[in-house]
Amino acid sequence: MSNRKNELAERTQQVKEALAEAARAAGRKTEDVSLVAVSKLHPASDIRALAETGQVDFGENYVQEAVGKQEELADLDVRWHFIGGLQSNKAKFVAGNFALVHSVDSRKLANTLSNKALARDAVQDILLQVNIAGEEQKSGISVENLPELADAVMEMDGVRLRGLMTMPPFFDEPERARPVFARLRQLRDELEGQLGISLPHLSMGMTGDFVPAVEEGATLVRIGTRIFGARPPRA
Repeated sequence: MSNRKNELAERTQQVKEALAEAARAAGRKTEDVSLVAVSKLHPASDIRALAETGQVDFGENYVQEAVGKQEELADLDVRWHFIGGLQSNKAKFVAGNFALVHSVDSRKLANTLSNKALARDAVQDILLQVNIAGEEQKSGISVENLPELADAVMEMDGVRLRGLMTMPPFFDEPERARPVFARLRQLRDELEGQLGISLPHLSMGMTGDFVPAVEEGATLVRIGTRIFGARPPRA
Protein backbone atom coordinates (compact mmCIF):
# COMPACT_ATOMS: atom_id res chain seq x y z
CA MET A 1 0.00 0.00 0.00
CA SER A 2 1.42 3.40 -0.99
CA ASN A 3 2.25 6.05 1.59
CA ARG A 4 -0.58 8.27 0.33
CA LYS A 5 -3.06 5.39 0.39
CA ASN A 6 -1.98 4.53 3.94
CA GLU A 7 -2.35 8.15 4.99
CA LEU A 8 -5.84 8.46 3.51
CA ALA A 9 -6.95 5.15 5.00
CA GLU A 10 -5.72 6.06 8.47
CA ARG A 11 -7.35 9.49 8.41
CA THR A 12 -10.62 8.07 7.16
CA GLN A 13 -10.65 5.40 9.83
CA GLN A 14 -10.08 8.06 12.50
CA VAL A 15 -13.00 10.09 11.15
CA LYS A 16 -15.28 7.05 11.03
CA GLU A 17 -14.38 6.18 14.61
CA ALA A 18 -15.17 9.73 15.71
CA LEU A 19 -18.50 9.61 13.86
CA ALA A 20 -19.33 6.28 15.48
CA GLU A 21 -18.46 7.62 18.92
CA ALA A 22 -20.71 10.66 18.40
CA ALA A 23 -23.53 8.40 17.21
CA ARG A 24 -23.24 6.10 20.20
CA ALA A 25 -23.15 9.07 22.58
CA ALA A 26 -26.45 10.21 21.08
CA GLY A 27 -28.01 6.76 21.37
CA ARG A 28 -27.95 6.24 17.61
CA LYS A 29 -26.82 3.30 15.52
CA THR A 30 -23.39 3.88 14.01
CA GLU A 31 -24.57 2.58 10.62
CA ASP A 32 -27.16 5.37 10.47
CA VAL A 33 -24.41 7.95 9.85
CA SER A 34 -22.50 7.88 6.55
CA LEU A 35 -19.28 9.68 5.72
CA VAL A 36 -19.22 11.65 2.47
CA ALA A 37 -15.55 12.21 1.68
CA VAL A 38 -15.36 15.66 0.07
CA SER A 39 -12.80 15.21 -2.68
CA LYS A 40 -13.15 18.54 -4.48
CA LEU A 41 -9.88 19.90 -5.87
CA HIS A 42 -8.07 16.68 -4.97
CA PRO A 43 -6.86 14.33 -7.71
CA ALA A 44 -8.77 11.32 -8.96
CA SER A 45 -5.89 9.19 -7.73
CA ASP A 46 -6.82 10.07 -4.15
CA ILE A 47 -10.40 8.94 -4.74
CA ARG A 48 -9.21 5.69 -6.27
CA ALA A 49 -6.84 5.04 -3.38
CA LEU A 50 -9.54 5.71 -0.80
CA ALA A 51 -12.17 3.69 -2.68
CA GLU A 52 -9.81 0.73 -2.68
CA THR A 53 -9.86 0.84 1.13
CA GLY A 54 -13.65 0.64 1.21
CA GLN A 55 -14.86 4.26 1.18
CA VAL A 56 -18.01 4.46 -0.94
CA ASP A 57 -19.44 8.00 -0.79
CA PHE A 58 -17.60 10.94 -2.36
CA GLY A 59 -18.70 14.56 -2.59
CA GLU A 60 -17.86 17.00 -5.37
CA ASN A 61 -18.61 20.73 -5.69
CA TYR A 62 -17.72 21.70 -9.24
CA VAL A 63 -19.51 20.22 -12.24
CA GLN A 64 -16.66 20.15 -14.75
CA GLU A 65 -14.20 18.69 -12.26
CA ALA A 66 -16.72 16.12 -11.06
CA VAL A 67 -17.63 14.92 -14.54
CA GLY A 68 -13.97 14.50 -15.42
CA LYS A 69 -13.36 12.40 -12.32
CA GLN A 70 -16.43 10.28 -13.00
CA GLU A 71 -15.13 9.49 -16.47
CA GLU A 72 -11.65 8.67 -15.19
CA LEU A 73 -12.97 6.51 -12.35
CA ALA A 74 -15.86 4.85 -14.18
CA ASP A 75 -14.61 1.40 -13.16
CA LEU A 76 -15.08 2.13 -9.45
CA ASP A 77 -18.20 1.15 -7.52
CA VAL A 78 -18.69 4.42 -5.64
CA ARG A 79 -21.59 6.78 -4.90
CA TRP A 80 -21.13 10.32 -6.15
CA HIS A 81 -22.74 13.19 -4.26
CA PHE A 82 -23.04 16.68 -5.74
CA ILE A 83 -22.76 19.09 -2.81
CA GLY A 84 -21.87 22.44 -4.37
CA GLY A 85 -23.89 25.30 -5.73
CA LEU A 86 -25.52 24.33 -9.01
CA GLN A 87 -26.70 26.60 -11.80
CA SER A 88 -29.65 25.45 -13.88
CA ASN A 89 -27.61 25.64 -17.08
CA LYS A 90 -25.26 22.95 -15.74
CA ALA A 91 -27.96 20.68 -14.36
CA LYS A 92 -27.87 18.54 -17.50
CA PHE A 93 -24.41 17.30 -16.52
CA VAL A 94 -25.59 16.36 -13.03
CA ALA A 95 -29.05 14.85 -13.49
CA GLY A 96 -28.89 11.08 -13.50
CA ASN A 97 -25.13 11.03 -12.88
CA PHE A 98 -25.07 11.45 -9.09
CA ALA A 99 -26.55 9.28 -6.37
CA LEU A 100 -27.69 12.40 -4.54
CA VAL A 101 -27.74 16.16 -5.18
CA HIS A 102 -27.54 17.96 -1.82
CA SER A 103 -27.88 21.56 -2.97
CA VAL A 104 -31.29 22.11 -4.57
CA ASP A 105 -32.60 25.49 -3.44
CA SER A 106 -35.11 26.67 -6.05
CA ARG A 107 -38.08 25.49 -8.07
CA LYS A 108 -36.23 26.35 -11.29
CA LEU A 109 -33.26 24.14 -10.42
CA ALA A 110 -35.45 21.27 -9.23
CA ASN A 111 -37.55 21.44 -12.39
CA THR A 112 -34.49 21.50 -14.63
CA LEU A 113 -33.00 18.49 -12.84
CA SER A 114 -36.32 16.71 -13.14
CA ASN A 115 -36.62 17.33 -16.87
CA LYS A 116 -33.01 16.36 -17.59
CA ALA A 117 -33.33 13.20 -15.49
CA LEU A 118 -36.53 12.17 -17.27
CA ALA A 119 -34.78 12.64 -20.60
CA ARG A 120 -32.36 9.95 -19.41
CA ASP A 121 -35.13 7.70 -18.09
CA ALA A 122 -33.86 8.40 -14.59
CA VAL A 123 -35.14 9.82 -11.33
CA GLN A 124 -32.67 12.05 -9.49
CA ASP A 125 -32.61 11.85 -5.69
CA ILE A 126 -32.25 15.32 -4.15
CA LEU A 127 -32.01 17.19 -0.88
CA LEU A 128 -33.29 20.72 -0.38
CA GLN A 129 -30.62 23.09 0.92
CA VAL A 130 -31.98 25.35 3.65
CA ASN A 131 -30.33 28.63 4.65
CA ILE A 132 -31.42 28.47 8.27
CA ALA A 133 -29.33 31.39 9.49
CA GLY A 134 -30.42 33.63 6.60
CA GLU A 135 -26.84 34.40 5.53
CA GLU A 136 -26.84 36.50 2.38
CA GLN A 137 -23.59 35.00 1.10
CA LYS A 138 -24.86 31.43 1.27
CA SER A 139 -27.18 29.51 -1.00
CA GLY A 140 -30.30 27.81 0.26
CA ILE A 141 -34.04 28.25 0.41
CA SER A 142 -35.33 30.29 3.33
CA VAL A 143 -37.12 28.53 6.17
CA GLU A 144 -40.28 30.43 5.27
CA ASN A 145 -40.27 29.29 1.64
CA LEU A 146 -39.26 25.68 2.29
CA PRO A 147 -42.78 24.17 2.54
CA GLU A 148 -43.82 25.72 -0.79
CA LEU A 149 -40.69 24.45 -2.55
CA ALA A 150 -41.16 20.98 -1.09
CA ASP A 151 -44.74 20.90 -2.35
CA ALA A 152 -43.57 21.92 -5.82
CA VAL A 153 -40.87 19.24 -5.89
CA MET A 154 -43.42 16.58 -5.03
CA GLU A 155 -45.19 17.36 -8.31
CA MET A 156 -42.05 16.71 -10.38
CA ASP A 157 -41.67 13.21 -11.80
CA GLY A 158 -37.93 13.31 -12.41
CA VAL A 159 -36.73 14.09 -8.89
CA ARG A 160 -37.29 12.35 -5.58
CA LEU A 161 -37.03 14.31 -2.35
CA ARG A 162 -34.92 12.47 0.23
CA GLY A 163 -34.28 15.07 2.91
CA LEU A 164 -32.60 18.37 3.74
CA MET A 165 -29.12 19.89 3.82
CA THR A 166 -27.71 22.93 5.59
CA MET A 167 -24.45 24.76 6.15
CA PRO A 168 -24.34 26.70 9.43
CA PRO A 169 -22.40 29.93 9.88
CA PHE A 170 -18.74 29.44 10.72
CA PHE A 171 -18.27 29.36 14.46
CA ASP A 172 -15.04 29.09 16.44
CA GLU A 173 -16.94 26.88 18.87
CA PRO A 174 -18.69 23.92 17.17
CA GLU A 175 -21.34 23.76 19.86
CA ARG A 176 -22.73 27.08 18.61
CA ALA A 177 -23.83 25.32 15.41
CA ARG A 178 -26.07 22.92 17.34
CA PRO A 179 -29.24 25.08 17.15
CA VAL A 180 -28.90 25.19 13.35
CA PHE A 181 -28.67 21.40 13.16
CA ALA A 182 -31.55 20.95 15.57
CA ARG A 183 -33.67 23.32 13.51
CA LEU A 184 -32.98 21.37 10.31
CA ARG A 185 -34.11 18.18 12.00
CA GLN A 186 -37.27 19.94 13.18
CA LEU A 187 -37.96 21.22 9.66
CA ARG A 188 -37.48 17.71 8.27
CA ASP A 189 -39.93 16.30 10.80
CA GLU A 190 -42.49 18.98 9.92
CA LEU A 191 -42.10 18.30 6.19
CA GLU A 192 -42.63 14.58 6.71
CA GLY A 193 -45.97 15.42 8.29
CA GLN A 194 -46.83 17.94 5.58
CA LEU A 195 -45.93 15.66 2.67
CA GLY A 196 -46.83 12.30 4.17
CA ILE A 197 -43.53 10.71 3.16
CA SER A 198 -40.30 9.62 4.83
CA LEU A 199 -37.34 11.98 4.41
CA PRO A 200 -34.47 9.84 5.67
CA HIS A 201 -31.52 12.15 5.11
CA LEU A 202 -30.10 15.13 6.95
CA SER A 203 -26.88 16.30 5.31
CA MET A 204 -25.16 18.45 7.91
CA GLY A 205 -21.85 18.68 9.68
CA MET A 206 -18.33 19.12 8.34
CA THR A 207 -14.80 18.76 9.67
CA GLY A 208 -15.18 21.37 12.41
CA ASP A 209 -18.70 20.67 13.66
CA PHE A 210 -19.69 17.09 12.89
CA VAL A 211 -20.07 16.01 16.52
CA PRO A 212 -23.10 18.22 17.33
CA ALA A 213 -24.43 17.49 13.83
CA VAL A 214 -24.43 13.75 14.48
CA GLU A 215 -25.91 14.25 17.92
CA GLU A 216 -28.74 16.23 16.32
CA GLY A 217 -29.53 13.60 13.71
CA ALA A 218 -27.17 13.94 10.73
CA THR A 219 -27.22 10.94 8.40
CA LEU A 220 -24.68 12.32 5.91
CA VAL A 221 -21.59 14.15 7.16
CA ARG A 222 -19.41 15.96 4.62
CA ILE A 223 -15.72 15.89 5.55
CA GLY A 224 -12.81 16.88 3.33
CA THR A 225 -9.70 18.46 4.82
CA ARG A 226 -9.57 16.08 7.78
CA ILE A 227 -9.20 13.24 5.27
CA PHE A 228 -7.42 14.67 2.23
CA GLY A 229 -5.50 17.52 3.86
CA ALA A 230 -5.46 21.14 2.72
CA ARG A 231 -7.08 21.74 -0.65
CA PRO A 232 -4.93 23.04 -3.49
CA PRO A 233 -6.09 26.36 -4.95
CA ARG A 234 -8.76 26.11 -7.63
CA ALA A 235 -7.31 26.58 -11.10
